[in-house]
Amino acid sequence: MVTVANHPNVEVITYAEIKEISGYIGNFEVTVEKKVRYVDESKCTGCGACAAVCPIEVPNEFDLGLGTRKAIYVPFPQAVPLIYTIDKNYCIDCRLCEGACGPEAIDFNQEPKEIKLKVGTIITATGYDEFDATLKEEYGYGVYDNVITTLELERMINPAGPTGGHEIRPSDGKHPHRTVFIQCVGSRDLKVGNPYCSRICCMFALKNAQLMKMHDPNSEVYICYMDIRSFGKGYEEYYQRAQEQFGVKFIRGRPGTIIEDPETKNLIVRVEDTLMGEVLEIEADLVVLSAGLVSRPETKNLAKMMGLDISPDGFLKELHPKLAPVNTKVDGIAIAGVVQGPKDIPDTVAQAKGAASAVAIPMSKGEFNIEMIRALADEDLCGGCEICGAMCPYNAISYKEEDGHLIAVVDDIACKGCGSCCGACPSGAMQLRYYRDEQIISIIDGIFEAHQLVNH
Repeated sequence: MVTVANHPNVEVITYAEIKEISGYIGNFEVTVEKKVRYVDESKCTGCGACAAVCPIEVPNEFDLGLGTRKAIYVPFPQAVPLIYTIDKNYCIDCRLCEGACGPEAIDFNQEPKEIKLKVGTIITATGYDEFDATLKEEYGYGVYDNVITTLELERMINPAGPTGGHEIRPSDGKHPHRTVFIQCVGSRDLKVGNPYCSRICCMFALKNAQLMKMHDPNSEVYICYMDIRSFGKGYEEYYQRAQEQFGVKFIRGRPGTIIEDPETKNLIVRVEDTLMGEVLEIEADLVVLSAGLVSRPETKNLAKMMGLDISPDGFLKELHPKLAPVNTKVDGIAIAGVVQGPKDIPDTVAQAKGAASAVAIPMSKGEFNIEMIRALADEDLCGGCEICGAMCPYNAISYKEEDGHLIAVVDDIACKGCGSCCGACPSGAMQLRYYRDEQIISIIDGIFEAHQLVNH
């Protein structure tokens, strides 16, 4: 992150939101709203003096509520750029931060800015959200104190996290001696609408299970799974090491329910071991749900702005799953990472390099070749009904007003010559170059004439 931020040819715009995307390859216009930090980025040194005097503490979103932050904060200590932000939802306007700031970077008069960028190509890599485990009511997440998700466990195990690298029971802060991991929470589950495998859950459960055993070799760690999918290079060996070297216990079965003991806050996990053919009840100090990956809510709006499709799983759709996995149907827009579908870090890095190459090729050439098979509107026949625009999957049709009525205008670069508009046009004004109605009809007439000559 630091390397990217310091690169002379890279401009990092943080604390901002995309508001609009228009145009086509070589001529995109992106409207960005730069949100208000109430801190001058050019003056802030990230010293933390302002946060030290701030009297307000609120749950830290980065630590998933396990830790706290001040009303003036950075998301985490290694944030890039290391610039503080005032959260006006919690700020009480005491102005103590203003008095403590040596560089005088606090500015309560800041206003949001709108930035317009002219760019040739776009890479979309907006990531994912963790599945909302409260939707799996049988596991008691959000109801039982000692049921957490793997991401929350990650924050605990991190030495810079809210617990200093120690896993604890949220109910009493004690170290858990018996932990149960439950796999495929929100993945491979038709009931919640996520039939896909999230791919990373098995391996990060194995990693965290081994870390817990390293911290406390006498602890017991169980992993309840449907199938362990260790598909990457060296992953199967990693799985075997968890069993043989660390003694992690694997139970093939998805738990049906979890019951909490109200006095001890321990959890009874009831699961059928399908390999042994028996129902087990495990009393655990801590239950960790391996929540899957889901598309972010903003993805639909972003896809609409860019004219991209969304696949049935909610992620952005690639042009071709095998031959063009980083390209999209819109020339000049590539996708990378989990915005395209669940994947682990090596696959994400590989796809990111592919996306960078995909957009670098037309940028280095300085020109882009298009096919001549494109839709064309006959202005004399067009009635401005706007049916063609609604049918176009590429947002290639706009309208201009002429002599008091609308006329369709086709963007030759955005158009892909699919013919959807031509088939829907009620007046026949929309035609496809090289496949006009009269040309197709002439071909059909020629076939009939040749057929008749053969019969005679």
